[in-house]
Amino acid sequence: MSTKVVVMGGSSGIGEAVARQFASIGAEVVIAGRNASRLEDAVRRLGNVCGEVADGSSEESCRRLFEAVGAFDYLVLTLSGGRGAGPIASIALEDIRSGFEAKFFAQLITLRSALPYVKGSVTFVSAATATTAMPGTAGLAAINGAIESLARVLAAELAPVRVNCVRPGVIDTPWWDNMPKEFKAGVFAQTAQTLPVKRVGKPDDVAAAIVMAASNGFISGAVVDVSGGGTLAR
Repeated sequence: MSTKVVVMGGSSGIGEAVARQFASIGAEVVIAGRNASRLEDAVRRLGNVCGEVADGSSEESCRRLFEAVGAFDYLVLTLSGGRGAGPIASIALEDIRSGFEAKFFAQLITLRSALPYVKGSVTFVSAATATTAMPGTAGLAAINGAIESLARVLAAELAPVRVNCVRPGVIDTPWWDNMPKEFKAGVFAQTAQTLPVKRVGKPDDVAAAIVMAASNGFISGAVVDVSGGGTLAR
């Protein structure tokens, strides 16, 4: 019997890369997302996965999703949003709230709905802003730090289901499409110059860590840093 995986936010970026890698090793993969057309496009690109429309911020939507999926092995939470960055003195508090809703609460709501069905592991996705103390990212740091703290506690609370978190650094994903092109280019150039690996990350880099954390039966309560040596560069 093959491993069954649900990737929430699997229609692009890191989530799509996770789905592709799991499918390539024979897993039965369900990708879920809010946008039906983007989901259809991803299913077409991947070719060997199932797609289910679901909104991670809605308990009712998530309940319907997992009732349809039934029992499964690994839950991967790649849900995120585009808000939360900016100087703390001037950023609109609503932007930070929106960032929490789109990432922290969406991942938490999805997890709670999945609890009766997931049997093996849960993998959250945070971001390097949780630890970098970079000016202008206090909102993002709060969101991602909350996810990492949640994952560590749940590893104890939900045992024997394993719970881990993967912490990406600067990764070239559609998330950056929300930023001005000049800003993105500048960040990528500076990152490539600063990091020991001398490049920004790719979705497949993070996906490989997620597949490892999700499937390794002796890893729980871990935060796996995938930042290209970013913790060394500081």
